[in-house]
Amino acid sequence: MQILQPPGWPRPKGYSNGIAADGRTVFVSGMIGWDAHGVFHSDDFVAQTRQALLNIVAVLAEAGAGPEHIVRMTWYVVDRDAYLAAQRAIGEVYREVIGRHYPAMTAVAVAGLMEARAQVEIEVTAVVPDTHERA
Repeated sequence: MQILQPPGWPRPKGYSNGIAADGRTVFVSGMIGWDAHGVFHSDDFVAQTRQALLNIVAVLAEAGAGPEHIVRMTWYVVDRDAYLAAQRAIGEVYREVIGRHYPAMTAVAVAGLMEARAQVEIEVTAVVPDTHERA
């Protein structure tokens, strides 16, 4: 995996400008902040973010992948101000669940998500190197 950082550009905080990778591609649908049984345990933005990230890690594991294989994340948030206000706490849960791996990332404020209680939805693309041992 190669982080794409054009010369002279300031290093972004919490994401990469681009990633180049070779291997098997894994696509994870948008994950929201409910558990494996479709139950929300909180309406808190950060708590839902943590759960969505845990859900992503669980799906990746099914492909023999881990957070370090994520090359792209897209975040859909229903409340831009809540997202911005919680950036420090989001960073903490991100590092707790994903680690210090920062793929190419996009965040989009949307009018709503299909699940009315969902505050955030995150989808990812991962690339598992050909030499990676699969489960």
